[in-house]
Amino acid sequence: MSEHAQVIKAVASSASPVSYVKQSAVAVNASWITAATRLLVLAFRGVDKSVAVRLWNGTTLALGNAFPGEIPQRFTLVIRNPNVVSAMILRRDPLYLAEAYFCGDIDIEGDFFAAVSLKDNLRTIRIPLRERMQALLLALRLRMRDRPGSGIDARNALLTGNTVKAHSKAENKNAIQFHYDVSNEFYALWLDQAMVYSCAYFERQDDNLQSAQHNKLDHICRKLLLKPGERLLDIGCGWGALIIHAAQHYGVHAHGVTLSSQQLTMARQRIAQAGLNHRVTVELCDYRDLQGDAVYDKVASVGMFEHVGLKNLPVYFSAVHRLLKPSGLFLNHGITHDVEGWKKTLCTEFINRYVFPDGQLDTVGNIQRGMERVGFEIADVEALRPHYALTLRHWVARLEQHHAQALAYVSEATYRVWRLYMAACVLDFESGELGVYQVVASKRDLGLPALPLTRRHVYP
Repeated sequence: MSEHAQVIKAVASSASPVSYVKQSAVAVNASWITAATRLLVLAFRGVDKSVAVRLWNGTTLALGNAFPGEIPQRFTLVIRNPNVVSAMILRRDPLYLAEAYFCGDIDIEGDFFAAVSLKDNLRTIRIPLRERMQALLLALRLRMRDRPGSGIDARNALLTGNTVKAHSKAENKNAIQFHYDVSNEFYALWLDQAMVYSCAYFERQDDNLQSAQHNKLDHICRKLLLKPGERLLDIGCGWGALIIHAAQHYGVHAHGVTLSSQQLTMARQRIAQAGLNHRVTVELCDYRDLQGDAVYDKVASVGMFEHVGLKNLPVYFSAVHRLLKPSGLFLNHGITHDVEGWKKTLCTEFINRYVFPDGQLDTVGNIQRGMERVGFEIADVEALRPHYALTLRHWVARLEQHHAQALAYVSEATYRVWRLYMAACVLDFESGELGVYQVVASKRDLGLPALPLTRRHVYP
């Protein structure tokens, strides 16, 4: 007879059922704590770090296998729901722990980045065969416990985007709106004043975000050798920072395209406030729908081509090539991966499920080959990986500082998605799994490219 059945039988026959139920409940809860402890010891056995875990009743466990002399972890994983422990054994989805954090069934106290670094240790939980059956039985026993978590309702938070398969115009538009139309006010809490949502350019480690993003905009303009009267196209213009900067400081006529309705609205407002309606325009448009041949002197694409899809890169680069005038310059700024293709991993699954449904990355070598195949000549390549790690650390800190304000625009679950996503990206850029490059290329023409013989124009 199960413990639950014994309790029910006692209630029916005992003269003091309430007292018996209380005693039995204590015993049942103790057995759940014992089961959870044994499962967590098994799960963290292969982790070469010391990990502090606090259970829902306050019990604190020291888990993992720390190296001799290792500094204890500066964080505690707080498990609020026994189902989290059972799911670690029973569920095959390695992203379940991320979802448990989004829903408040797991919390992190202390160093958030140190806790997120556990992702590489917990990609797979391997329990020896001789102990596997016992672990499954313990996990099933824990799963009987239906205990609510912190009260965060993630069911209506629309945390996952629609799966993108073909990178069609409709799929890409939906994916962009899923990510960027969260709320302009939400982004404004943690981006810089110009709302530049891409890697900043730090001249010193202690540069503030505002100056680093201004540096980046100017860095791009100098690389493109922008001149007064030239026509600049910005594919994926965001909230209009680059086209406004280029018009104000370099005298160009700039046009931007985006697939985000909220970005479009704010970009147009900012253009009008800057008094640039006569020289700067922006529209809701897919890059594949841009019309004309040899229309622009220069083209920039900053943090956009990650959405294109690897199989569509030839279409993307061909569209840019068609739009550029002979000898025109193209700057492609984007994130790369350390392995070829976009294979299914914990990292890629997380990004596509919760953040960028259409996101796909490749190596910088493959990106350059794709550009060359459509007729571009590579002129300059700059790696900015350390800059993006610094940028993301600024963003995470600013998001955390504005936690309370953020909840006026997004749910707690959505806030947690963004916090975890950006913190994980910091670690991936610092480890080298992710990179970011600015590639400048010219549209091939007869003779030598119309470029200076040195890079002094880039570093005045």
